Amino acid sequence: MICGRNLLHRNRIAGHSPSLPRPPTMEERQNLLQAYPHYWGFTPEQDFYAQQGISSSSSSFTTPRGLSLFTRSWLPLTPPRAVVFMVHGYGNDISWTFQATPIFLAQMGFACFALDLQGHGRSQGLKAFVPNVDLVVQDCLSFFGSVKQDPNFQGLPRFLYGESMGGAICLLIHLADPKGFDGAILVAPMCKISDEVRPRWPIPQILTFLARFFPTLPIVPAPDLLYKSVKVDHKKVIAGMNPMRYRGKPRLGTVVELLRVTDYLSQRLYDVNIPFIVLHGSADIVTDPNVSRELFEVARSEDKRIEVYEGMMHSLLFGETDENVEIVRNDIVSWLNDRCDRTITID
Repeated sequence: MICGRNLLHRNRIAGHSPSLPRPPTMEERQNLLQAYPHYWGFTPEQDFYAQQGISSSSSSFTTPRGLSLFTRSWLPLTPPRAVVFMVHGYGNDISWTFQATPIFLAQMGFACFALDLQGHGRSQGLKAFVPNVDLVVQDCLSFFGSVKQDPNFQGLPRFLYGESMGGAICLLIHLADPKGFDGAILVAPMCKISDEVRPRWPIPQILTFLARFFPTLPIVPAPDLLYKSVKVDHKKVIAGMNPMRYRGKPRLGTVVELLRVTDYLSQRLYDVNIPFIVLHGSADIVTDPNVSRELFEVARSEDKRIEVYEGMMHSLLFGETDENVEIVRNDIVSWLNDRCDRTITID
């Protein structure tokens, strides 16, 4: 499948770029207690997708271990040039601000698929409880594998996309299935938890001990990462309206598992052998941009690229100014176009 670049230019001329929410007026600020039903406002979902020039649907997927997961697709109205398999971050879901990116990518001609991870969004599981990331990786591989079997998408280039914890999961997916994907987009990947938010010694050791007996307890002291992730004030308000967002303290078992996984990944960076672009803000205090630099330096991938954006924070694709979001989006689409021009996937 050969992917051209002219669609990007045509869509921009046609005004098919999904606009991010504008700053609310004074009257709207006074009414913010009435939450938007969608991150973009009150337009019904299918009407909004039609306005954006894409189609979208949602469904449930049952994993081999019997877990029911909520899934979404965002598709271009023309035959897709590639498939992007997307993974969200901790405490997030695929139905709120996360959607801004797959909507944009669908406008650029990419078929996008994502799922709410165990314990997130509308998927089955105790909220924000991720006792075993290895099982989550297998869930993703099962769902993505089902999409690959669809005749509409066979033969197309296949890319992973992950934000924060989702970036770490994408790397684990690659390590579990080294030949299954043609590239990866890693947005502020959680290859290591930043020292700014990582529990200090001896807290990790204490948490590990307590998690053996009380894994689901939400008692881990941690700041609200939303306000450390999103730069623009009115976007903090919109992100905070997410009805599916987990607002409690992190659960013992989840924190211990994320510490385990990030320690494991930091020791496996050399084994990464997939074409990738890693994007990180220099002012990110949730995940460490220096580890993204290390990933770029030590990964065995011959095709690799890094973008570290001066002064940007953790939420690169929603929480920054619209101008900054556009910069990051353009880098992603440029990278995808280049890989599509040279990639042919044979099933």
